[in-house]
Amino acid sequence: MNEKKELQVAALENGTVLDHIPSDKLFTVVSLLDLQHLDANITIGNNFESKKLGKKGIIKIADKFFTPEEINRLSVVAPNIVLNIIRNYEVVEKKKIVMPTELKGIVKCNNPKCITNNEPMDTWFDLIDKEKGLIKCHYCEKEQQIDNIKLV
Repeated sequence: MNEKKELQVAALENGTVLDHIPSDKLFTVVSLLDLQHLDANITIGNNFESKKLGKKGIIKIADKFFTPEEINRLSVVAPNIVLNIIRNYEVVEKKKIVMPTELKGIVKCNNPKCITNNEPMDTWFDLIDKEKGLIKCHYCEKEQQIDNIKLV
């Protein structure tokens, strides 16, 4: 029995591929990276079959390479995305995006009395429990669930 395989999304010469995005987070990722304003060839696919996720999303962006800060923002809403750097149609770097132990200027503190909500300064959170998705404000020590956060 000969099964024919085909690419569901065209190959990329140079750029970034974000793979294994949970389908329900795909458009949050698009918004976070401000892709709607990017002047590049972008392919967005959703609800592809995935052994790990059931259904997944994928984004391919030509000639775009993200900063560590942009990647850290992604880790908050969709940890475990796989980032592939493509050069000359070859994957030259592949890494799983993981949440850093410190989140600076990414998450808004939900304590209205926190200094970060009353003074012009960046927020700063420490990752307390990765499994439970618990972070703590460095300034007021208010703990927050990562599922209930607002991004700056």
